Amino acid sequence: MNDNNKLKFAGRMKRYMIWPILLSALLIAMNVAMYFIQVKAGIWFTFCVGVYVVIALSLYFRSRPRILNEMVTFAAEYGQVQKRLLQELEIPYAVMDQQGKLLWVNLAFTELTGKDKRYHKSVTSVFPGITQEKLPKDGGETELHITYEKRNFRVLLRAVCIDELLERSQVLEAEESGCFIQVMYLFDETELNEYILKCEDEKMVAGLLYLDNYEEVMESIEPVRRSLLAALVERKMNQYFTRIDGVIRKLEKDKYLLVMRRKSLEILKEKRFDILEEVKAVNIGNDMAVTISIGIGYNADSYVKNSEYARIAIDLALGRGGDQVVMKDGESIQYFGGKTQAVEKNTRVKARVKAHALKEFMLSKDRIVVMGHKNPDADSFGSAIGIYRAAKTLNKTAHIVLEGQNNSIRPLMEGFLNNPDYDDSMFIDRHEARELVDENTLVVVVDVNRPSYTECEDILYMTKTIVVLDHHRQGSEVIRNAVLAYVEPYASSACEMVAEILQYFADGVRIRNIEADSLYAGIMIDTDNFQQKTGVRTFEAAAFLRRYGADVTRVRKLFRENMNDYRAKGETISNAEIFLDCFAISECPGDYVDSPTVIGSQAANELLNVIGVKASFVLTEYRGVIYVSARAIDEVNVQIIMERMGGGGHLNMAGCQLETGMNEAKRILKDTLTEMLEEGEI
Repeated sequence: MNDNNKLKFAGRMKRYMIWPILLSALLIAMNVAMYFIQVKAGIWFTFCVGVYVVIALSLYFRSRPRILNEMVTFAAEYGQVQKRLLQELEIPYAVMDQQGKLLWVNLAFTELTGKDKRYHKSVTSVFPGITQEKLPKDGGETELHITYEKRNFRVLLRAVCIDELLERSQVLEAEESGCFIQVMYLFDETELNEYILKCEDEKMVAGLLYLDNYEEVMESIEPVRRSLLAALVERKMNQYFTRIDGVIRKLEKDKYLLVMRRKSLEILKEKRFDILEEVKAVNIGNDMAVTISIGIGYNADSYVKNSEYARIAIDLALGRGGDQVVMKDGESIQYFGGKTQAVEKNTRVKARVKAHALKEFMLSKDRIVVMGHKNPDADSFGSAIGIYRAAKTLNKTAHIVLEGQNNSIRPLMEGFLNNPDYDDSMFIDRHEARELVDENTLVVVVDVNRPSYTECEDILYMTKTIVVLDHHRQGSEVIRNAVLAYVEPYASSACEMVAEILQYFADGVRIRNIEADSLYAGIMIDTDNFQQKTGVRTFEAAAFLRRYGADVTRVRKLFRENMNDYRAKGETISNAEIFLDCFAISECPGDYVDSPTVIGSQAANELLNVIGVKASFVLTEYRGVIYVSARAIDEVNVQIIMERMGGGGHLNMAGCQLETGMNEAKRILKDTLTEMLEEGEI
């Protein structure tokens, strides 16, 4: 009791304990006032107040020591309770020094890790993912996610200042202010992550499946077998998607709707969509294999958005030549398949429809501006000339955007310069194009479908009327605001497509000899003298141009090489190395030739003549950029290789640009080839 007498109440408890004294004072004041009202009542009230004060003071002084004892006992037990609660906290908890050395852990921590309280090593020895560099500084907080014993944990780290605690301590003191300890909480999120993953797996995935060459395949077999082939293909697809718990329903004779779970989609990705090959294996005597294209949309906010993604994906798959899967997840796009050559369409219905549509757009505008890709080649130039002729046939003002000349087009361009048959404003630069283009201008883009690759990207956003004519397979970057997009990957060249359009464009269209030469040259160059990617329609287009005055000998003379170019090509071929026993890789010198990229592509074509070479890659440095020319015959799809490196093109003719050094570019190319071979992509 003597020790307790040294103690006294404070704070709210002090204010609570003096209430009898305050009440007594109030009653005494009321008693005094009572005497002024009535004396007898005041005497009686005085007696009552006296009794109350005696009882209150007695109780106060008798109860105060007991209350103090109870408070002292509670305070002592409260500390023990706190310590016990922290010790038995179900969340693993640990205290560490500033370097991450364990100082104290609770029972949940010892049960999780198997380390007892005497374990005072670094936390990194228990959780390798928690390094000293990841510990928070100066009162900060850090959140990490780790995996321990096949369970997922969210780790919360806090730096707690203990300066005030050390000031009250009798056994410890800080050498300087700002002393911190690390406090760690571990929250088990294994089940939560499992539920999240399960929810993701159950999300709906929308897809569209098209038979690429339905009409062509059906025409290649006897009429009595057509229904059987269609039934076998449909049965194959139904069985395949049923196995992964997917649903496929026919929309039209060659179009199907796909619905599946996200989990099913992951299974298809692991199989690398082998349905593409299974469908091609269906054969009942048909000379042509059935190929399919699949567009898939997922991870959108709504089912409607997923279906829109699927539609965009299937359009992209078809624009790339079919026989592939395109998956669209927001702005992210993935490709599978696309290893076979696109099937040439026998009908020209589409060319006729596109020609009439182009004519209507030209008639509705006052001015026509045509442009190809940067660093233009014969195909880009020749197709632009063809569109220029179409515009002039309609008596429209027309211009071709051309920023300078190179050896690829100089022989052709010389025939148009200072020619009285052509306007001085036939060719304009980028600055002039920006000044001319407005809402009443039709912009026609040829031989390219990527905005960043065009001669002047700015004018694409200065008008709403854009037409795209191209034969390259589409990638994720496309001109999206075109009112007319005619992209046919099966075509040998843009010049072939333009030649077909000119046949249906207008009655009485007259192509001049020099224009026919330009179009013919584009076809000849892109097909490597009709040796690659040539179909029936390629020769028909060449025959059409020949009738309008295209001269084979004259074109050949235009593209004869000078000695420096010939020497550079020979040096490129002689310096080639064989990588992984089937890839030829070389570097084209660009210091003594005018158009090293052209020489590089020619050398790549020549390297395919080497026995055992499945694909060739020639790297050329030009104006600080490494240009990669990729060529193949039939065994390797160089387009998907170049797409992996940020480029694109065709199945057997593609390229990319790398803004890096030559050695680094070769390393990237070799790493890409090695990686894709290991993945089974090539």
